[in-house]
Amino acid sequence: MCGIVGYIGNQQASSILVEGLQKLEYRGYDSAGLAIYNDGEIGVQKYKGRLKILEDHLEKNPMGGSLGIGHTRWATHGEPNDLNAHPHTTTDGHIAVVHNGIIENYGKLTEWLTEEGKVFKTQTDTEVIAHLVDYFYEGDLIQAVRRATGKMEGAYAIGVISKNEPEKLVAVRKDSPLVVGIGKEENFIASDIPALLKHTREVYFLDDGEMAILTEQSIEILNELGQEVVKEPYRVTWDVASAEKDGYEHFMMKEIHEQPKAIKDTLSPRLNDEGFIEIDEFNLTKKDIEGFDKVMVVACGTAYHAGLIGKFALEKFAKIPVEVDVASEFRYRDPFVTDKTLFIAVSQSGETADTLAALREAKARGARTMAITNVVGSRISREADDVYYTWAGPEIAVASTKAYITQLVAFYTIALDLGLKNGSLKEEAYHRVIQELKGFPEKAEALLQYKKDIQFLADEQFNSTSAFYIGRGIDDAVAKEGSLKLKEISYIHSESIAAGELKHGTIALIEEGTLVVALATQDHLYDKMLSGIQEVKARGAYVIAMAKEGNQEIYKTANAVITIPDTFDELTPILSVIPLQLLSYYIAVARGCDVDKPKNLAKSVTVE
Repeated sequence: MCGIVGYIGNQQASSILVEGLQKLEYRGYDSAGLAIYNDGEIGVQKYKGRLKILEDHLEKNPMGGSLGIGHTRWATHGEPNDLNAHPHTTTDGHIAVVHNGIIENYGKLTEWLTEEGKVFKTQTDTEVIAHLVDYFYEGDLIQAVRRATGKMEGAYAIGVISKNEPEKLVAVRKDSPLVVGIGKEENFIASDIPALLKHTREVYFLDDGEMAILTEQSIEILNELGQEVVKEPYRVTWDVASAEKDGYEHFMMKEIHEQPKAIKDTLSPRLNDEGFIEIDEFNLTKKDIEGFDKVMVVACGTAYHAGLIGKFALEKFAKIPVEVDVASEFRYRDPFVTDKTLFIAVSQSGETADTLAALREAKARGARTMAITNVVGSRISREADDVYYTWAGPEIAVASTKAYITQLVAFYTIALDLGLKNGSLKEEAYHRVIQELKGFPEKAEALLQYKKDIQFLADEQFNSTSAFYIGRGIDDAVAKEGSLKLKEISYIHSESIAAGELKHGTIALIEEGTLVVALATQDHLYDKMLSGIQEVKARGAYVIAMAKEGNQEIYKTANAVITIPDTFDELTPILSVIPLQLLSYYIAVARGCDVDKPKNLAKSVTVE
């Protein structure tokens, strides 16, 4: 949550910080602000609402200076308003702080610091950091920040400046992402790489507990003991255009259109010249696989839905029992995880706080751990024993599309690899599935050609007040993702339910005109789904159905039909989700919603 940037160099900081925040606004947009040192003082401007409000104020009241920090907020403590917006300062204004994360013991710290004479003005947990640094400040900002973080519990990435030491910018991270950008006569900090790409491609990823001290000419990184850490810079290989809209009205639509390429980019590097899967990052032997008694998949939100598909693929192709759990619940229920468990953590950002905590719990219990993530150098990728990168490229829209679809590709390739190695999958069937997967970029591209038809359906249904998504078998898992997409960007109440469960309660909510999206892509369950569609139609539902090309019976039952190219039942989720993404997108647009930045949501959930 939240986005932070920082700059020290020989240019005016204001424009650089605002440009960085523009690339980070997907992380939070309740408020935005800057703190910049100039002429012996730290000036602050911060305002409730989107970044554009801050930009408008800066046009009227420019801020000079070449040292500064900026923030775009997703509120956790304190309502969104000007006062609670970051940056936060000490009473006398000599220290300013920006923060991403949650200080869990801020209540106790606030009580203590109040007794020590500090005056609090906001409802935030972040203000306590500024007062804490001030309390320990004795002329050395580095030592003051070190002593302050020693008192803090929770997750944080912070940037700190002081008017008493305007030659430095200090940053620290713990369980919250922070990147250091390496420039020439200028250096940067940011929550994510896109904020830096206009200025540098060379970055350092900070590890937990590490502190970066930036000056105009240097970057020093220290560990928790104050010892210098030597890091190899990471060079960003994707270009800045990958993080731009490139002519599309929204990032979400651009990222939907990038899915055929994302499928290819994730699959192709894992196929050798003989057509076999080679996962260099995850090379399990037959003996290793036979040593597992189960696979545990843990994730949140969309990644959790990918895990449900992963369960199906692993059990189908590798014949290994799989449990899928919501990361926020996993470590609070004494899970059955041992040294015979293969634990897979799924996270687009690789920084999801609940998933990271679950990964650490699994490692503590002896499990072999693997990460499926889209972000190189992310915390989860560094802590897992093995990592599978989904080469989706940067995903900016809050609602995940191409990252999700590459997570599916990851699970299919892992399942096929394990199935061949442990003998559960015959080589002929293995190659048949791989050959089919190789054609999926083209099939996904073909689906995008029907977006106008889907837009027509959306324009007819955008006034719906509630929607239900139904499916059976693997379609049920895809229905969950389709339902989530609709609710998170259009704000229509939506829920997903297994079609066979309708008659056990939910059908009581179906009435005249209720929107029902019914997935019927599984040949062996096709007739069962037709019966389910008839059940809701008899209660007056308006049904948009999805089926494979050539299945004609469904046209007689549903009000509207979306078709996907014919393929193996097991692989349909990669294709069937694309029309659901488009339907949600067009409904949200028709309702006038901010598709890329839905209310109350942020892209990277770095707090519990």
